[in-house]
Amino acid sequence: MSDHRIPDAGLARLRTPLHAFDLPAQARTPTAKDGVVVSELPHLAYVILRGRADDAAFMDGVASVLGASLPTQPASLVQTPGGVVQWVSPDEWWVIAPRAGRDALVAKLTAALQGVFAQVVDNSGGHTAMRVTGPAHMLLLRHLGPYDFESLPVGKAVSTVMAKAVVSVCRTDDKGVVLLFRRSFADYFWRLLRRTAAPYGLCVTQPGSNADPLFTPLLAARH
Repeated sequence: MSDHRIPDAGLARLRTPLHAFDLPAQARTPTAKDGVVVSELPHLAYVILRGRADDAAFMDGVASVLGASLPTQPASLVQTPGGVVQWVSPDEWWVIAPRAGRDALVAKLTAALQGVFAQVVDNSGGHTAMRVTGPAHMLLLRHLGPYDFESLPVGKAVSTVMAKAVVSVCRTDDKGVVLLFRRSFADYFWRLLRRTAAPYGLCVTQPGSNADPLFTPLLAARH
């Protein structure tokens, strides 16, 4: 087997945090009756970066790996050659990248930050993402959480609570959002979302049929 197929074999053995609900088996084409359309974006890499934005060695080291500077404005969500970066706090960022390139990304970041006051943590097994679109997706968000989601512009992301779950809401385009949440909340959050969306018509579909401009390309990347 050639080297470029090895990551695919590993991905085939992975189970997403929502595997018990078998969302792929429920996937279908949305209809006019479906107000909320959802798809899980499985098996992405989630790397946590900690460091000081005023430390040139940290910022330059990360930029040399990601191919772009880390965002320093609150709530920023940016696309870089190395992956999608979410600003979390003044000293914390998430890098969401192709799962097949996770080990290389972590190794490059660790090497670039050698001797720098910083932290690189692979938390890929602890998170998943869900694309939510449809004409009623904003109504769904209003029911789920207290944040003023209408005020969240494209290119911004916030962390908030939805009932008892902590969720990052990423406004990637004007059609919908991507929700990032922890594995420990996955069962609870999916049941909450499914129940809340039921009055509006819920459709589970494949990621490719519910494409997101920032996150969906990461699923297809193989390097």
